[in-house]
Amino acid sequence: MQETQYDAIVVGSGIAGGWAAKELTEKGLRVLLLERGRNIEHVKDYVNARKGTWEYPHRGRRTQEMIAHYPVLKRDYPLNETNLDYWEKDEESPYTEVKRFDWYRGYHVGGRSLMWGRQSYRFSDIDFTANVKDGIATDWPIRYADIAPWYDYVEKFAGIAGSNEGLEVLPDGQFQPAFPLNCGEEQVAAKLKSQFGGTRRIIPGRVANLTQPLPGRNQCQLRNACWLGCPYGGYFSTQSSTLPAAVATGKLTLKPWSIVTEVIYDKDAKRAKGVRVLDATNNQTVDYTSKIVFLCASSLNSTWLLMRSATDIWPAGLGSSSGELGNNLMDHHFRLGASGDLEGLEDKYYYGRRPTGFYIPRFQNIGKDKRGYLRGFGYQGSASREGWDRAVAELGVGAQFKDAMAQPGQWTIGATAFGEMLPNHANKITLDPEKKDKWGLPVLKIDCAIGENELKMRKDMTKDMAEMLEASGVKNVRTYDGGYFPGMGIHEMGTARMGTDAKNSVLNKYNQVWDAPNVFVTDGACMTSAACVNPSLTYMALTARAADFAVEALKKREL
Repeated sequence: MQETQYDAIVVGSGIAGGWAAKELTEKGLRVLLLERGRNIEHVKDYVNARKGTWEYPHRGRRTQEMIAHYPVLKRDYPLNETNLDYWEKDEESPYTEVKRFDWYRGYHVGGRSLMWGRQSYRFSDIDFTANVKDGIATDWPIRYADIAPWYDYVEKFAGIAGSNEGLEVLPDGQFQPAFPLNCGEEQVAAKLKSQFGGTRRIIPGRVANLTQPLPGRNQCQLRNACWLGCPYGGYFSTQSSTLPAAVATGKLTLKPWSIVTEVIYDKDAKRAKGVRVLDATNNQTVDYTSKIVFLCASSLNSTWLLMRSATDIWPAGLGSSSGELGNNLMDHHFRLGASGDLEGLEDKYYYGRRPTGFYIPRFQNIGKDKRGYLRGFGYQGSASREGWDRAVAELGVGAQFKDAMAQPGQWTIGATAFGEMLPNHANKITLDPEKKDKWGLPVLKIDCAIGENELKMRKDMTKDMAEMLEASGVKNVRTYDGGYFPGMGIHEMGTARMGTDAKNSVLNKYNQVWDAPNVFVTDGACMTSAACVNPSLTYMALTARAADFAVEALKKREL
């Protein structure tokens, strides 16, 4: 007979769920970790991690069959032959788009921690106070000082490579040595700093790839194959980092193929009793009980689960008493920037394929820089020499072509902007009353669009980068705008936000659901604003902080 009673249940095994499992088990709790998809074991199941491009039947590219079966994934770069099995099949997990929303999901142990971009930046107090200063949405219930020790904690364990720069807008951290800028980036960085008086800076990108080994993990091998799973443990993922730590305690039970359909709520105790699980292998339903529940199923799925729960008390779901559950959906808007050619470095090259490039921290609406919109954006980019594909357009052949390809290409430099999207109550998700998935469960209806503030910002996102490149001596500067729809950033967040009061939010300052204080939500759903930096490091810190609070509250019998 299977065990059904635990101290804690964690729903979802991605970045937040892995951290929750690690922290709760290490603090002595018996934890059930539930994942709706298949198991992927570290190293053993990274079937493509050591393949060369020539070993794929279609050289890693997408096929017409893929395009037909992945109507959402085909919209952008995730659809390819190399890691197709890591992305959820669109046909099997449909959703309803009131307006276009690109939702890219990974339903397996580790979730998107296996495929993430690994850029890791702290929010600053500028970010935590922005809503209240601007009169937007609601105030964060925490400030930088509340989360700073937890940033320290997770950075040390995860292994973040970066440089301390002393910038107010981008707090320093507990970093391993940075992946250094190459000579092209250094050249532009020096000129940029002098041209703009230090207000605009190129710094090494902060990334969750190791430059020094950690226990059980080797340093990054500079292969640029991160989203295939790393057999060396060179980047942070659930499989390489948090899951082994949780397993080592002997207190973790991992159950893949477990679709959580409801948080079971006890209206007399005003607490959750556990969760209801649909076994994806046999369609049987099992109830599991626990003292606390951590929802870490990714932003939209955690909120979907809340909407499915306690509807006999709150028709819109558990955590809906404020009217904010499902609202305030955010992403980061991007796919635009500028690039150009570098001169004077023809005798220079670089070693390996770094997992990161450079970062230009936000400088808009900071200090004396005032814009006609709120918030701002940063840039991620790199300098490199063009490869063999530079000649594809000409379709050269013969000796002349071979000789040309034996020489390094032109030095180029470019960057893509990532901008903040304001929280907006009108950007929302709801349960579709008509459409069901293959399990007979209601799908999400997503209604989200960028607003006037983002559209104004986008004009500067190309203009400013071009201005910086030209001021730094870069030649043939050209801008681009590839277009954007919400979801493309794969940074969906905000549908069960934290707040200062049960009337303005779903969660309190410790990520507890106001309506059920033994339920915690620590993934992207909890975000009150988006800032303009990659959010995953903040999910890690908030999860570790919430787990610490939960265990202490259990000890005091407050939960």
